[in-house]
Amino acid sequence: MSATGLSADPKEYRARLDEQSDDAIDAYTAELLRDLSIRVGVIRVLGEFMKATRLNERELERCFAAGGGAPATLGRTADGHLMLPAISLHFLIPGVRSETPDGRKRLTDYLVDSFNEIVFL
Repeated sequence: MSATGLSADPKEYRARLDEQSDDAIDAYTAELLRDLSIRVGVIRVLGEFMKATRLNERELERCFAAGGGAPATLGRTADGHLMLPAISLHFLIPGVRSETPDGRKRLTDYLVDSFNEIVFL
């Protein structure tokens, strides 16, 4: 990223992300998942991640397992929300890459959709 800051707006941020390597996109996504889960909670992070990556709950579960997450650690809250350990969120990244034909775009969409959160962090 720029030495002078993140980006002026989401459009510029997307353009900068497009210049980054897959490893960088994955690292940024893992950091964002971790940081946001601390700030707003895993349930909200999963909801925003599913929306941005266009995954339903079943697809998210498949991505989690395909990325190396232990399926037995996936569960539901008393309210029925999908839940997994915050420490395991990073397994979603390789899963999205392996289970979707446009994984990089979906991860980039998540980063751009979270632009205002990133600026806040």
